[in-house]
Amino acid sequence: MSEEQDNVKKENSDYEDICYICHRTESRAGKMIHIPNNICICSDCMQKTFDSMNNGAFGNMPSYMDLMNMNSAFGMPPQQETPQRQKLKKKNPEEKPELDIKNIPAPHIIKEKLDDYIVGQDFAKKVISVAVYNHYKRVATNTMDEIEIEKSNMLMIGPTGSGKTFLVKTLAKILQVPLAITDATSLTEAGYIGDDVESVLSKLLAAADNDVEKAEHGIVFIDEIDKIAKKQSTTNRDVSGESVQQGLLKLLEGSQVEVPVGATNKNAMVPMTTIDTKNILFICGGAFPKLEGILKKRLTKQSNIGFGGELKDRYDNDPDLLSKVTVEDLREYGMIPEFLGRLPIIYALRELDKEALIRVLVEPKNAIVKQYQKLLALDEVNLLFDEEAYEAIAERAIEKKMGARALRAIIEEIMLDIMYEIPKDDNIGTVTITREYIEGTGAPKIEMRSSDRIAKKEATEEE
Repeated sequence: MSEEQDNVKKENSDYEDICYICHRTESRAGKMIHIPNNICICSDCMQKTFDSMNNGAFGNMPSYMDLMNMNSAFGMPPQQETPQRQKLKKKNPEEKPELDIKNIPAPHIIKEKLDDYIVGQDFAKKVISVAVYNHYKRVATNTMDEIEIEKSNMLMIGPTGSGKTFLVKTLAKILQVPLAITDATSLTEAGYIGDDVESVLSKLLAAADNDVEKAEHGIVFIDEIDKIAKKQSTTNRDVSGESVQQGLLKLLEGSQVEVPVGATNKNAMVPMTTIDTKNILFICGGAFPKLEGILKKRLTKQSNIGFGGELKDRYDNDPDLLSKVTVEDLREYGMIPEFLGRLPIIYALRELDKEALIRVLVEPKNAIVKQYQKLLALDEVNLLFDEEAYEAIAERAIEKKMGARALRAIIEEIMLDIMYEIPKDDNIGTVTITREYIEGTGAPKIEMRSSDRIAKKEATEEE
């Protein structure tokens, strides 16, 4: 055998053949039968083909090429091409598990790494660090003997811009596991326009490079989970609410699920594979915008007359109101009890106040202020911000009521003219952003370079 054939054989060893007729993979349909034109057929489909030929006129059957020519002659689309083999890694019993109990970082180490990128939310970071550590410790040790450890799926509740999605992204980066971030608003009941619940696992499989074993140890983050709450109106069929919650039950609890490879919906043209969800960590997140009203109603249910009365506006400005949420509040919001029962860890993220927003601007490793300072440093210009400028930016972000997301929009707006004008003049050395410039009543402070630095730069350019 030549060296080229050896390389092809080695390259194809990571792939599975897919039946041309039923589109099942080799791990599900069994050993494939190879025929000319690079076509693979499973034993079941081959037997059915022989049976149909024996029951019909065997001698009068047209050939494969005749069928192709007939379709072209009558203006019909040609026969489908041979489906490409997906990179579904075959399970090898000799391979060692990727996760090792010794390599799993402890909860305090996970939290320290989260602190480098995320400001505040200490309680949420503590909860998610412990839950993830226990989950992957369970996966790595495969503790399924007398005492079976169940999964620790999580539900995060927090206003927009509080860091729910960024928290999960940073966590997956630290653990170096596949992460799929999907939106619950596109999920519908099977048979309706939209994505089936299995599309959640399809995205995880794609994030794991179609490696089934790697995907079975990944993390799935379902955002906007509050959008699939039960609808209050019963006049129309609820195809994107309670029915989607029912469909997600089997995924959250752990079961063998058939997943389309490379698509979001099941159909006859898409190959299927089976994924076991018992070791996949599911994290759901949502803003739950009307949940605060339900909480206030429950907390102020007591009469407001007398010595033990509760004032109606007592919790209007409570920053920790969401932390008082209970399962009963979420049930009243529209989440079914079976769904909540599979999310045992429920915690809330606080809305970012003025001090937290200022810290978000400067403290994280990839803070937006540091990004612009690096951009201007490439032009040999120093970018500085006054303390009052930080306060003005945070105050504008609070007015927008978008949390940390508003900071980027404000910085982009105030830096537009500066980024446009600075390259015009090579003599600019330092730019200081002031509160007056942010409020539109003044201009930034600009300091020119010293003559020595200008001469040095011109000499460098001449060389």
